[in-house]
Amino acid sequence: MAIILGIDPGSRLTGYGVIHQTGRQLTYLGSGCIRTAVDDLPTRLKRIYAGVSEIILQFQPDMFAIEKVFMARNADSALKLGQARGAAIVAAVNNNLTVFEYAARLVKQSVVGTGAADKKQVQHMIKLLLKLPASPQADAADALAIAITHAHISQHSIQTHK
Repeated sequence: MAIILGIDPGSRLTGYGVIHQTGRQLTYLGSGCIRTAVDDLPTRLKRIYAGVSEIILQFQPDMFAIEKVFMARNADSALKLGQARGAAIVAAVNNNLTVFEYAARLVKQSVVGTGAADKKQVQHMIKLLLKLPASPQADAADALAIAITHAHISQHSIQTHK
């Protein structure tokens, strides 16, 4: 039994998704986006840290999963993404959570069945897997997919160690 917080980091929009795992059963607890509607990066990072800290306080997760940095075409964008990840990770570590990191392709493979899935496919599968009335916003769906990936991987590792 665990509460898993998934984070899809971004310097302007950071998605979050929270699920409850009991064995193979996954239950939706909440999701949304931390919006950093300011121009300067230091203030955006502060808002990401504060937002993730608030979500941790609200949901009291046992596990924290975040998307790994991928190499973007634009080096500046990759650096900003890495800094956004760092702000979220520091919030997790400051709340005594172990950080688990997953590549985007693995997350898509885990949830949709193909590492080349697009955002609409991820949103649709999240809606089905968590029995939601509507598809979540794209960044929130990605964060829920990260949480589900961690649930699948942790459940698999428990079964292989029995």
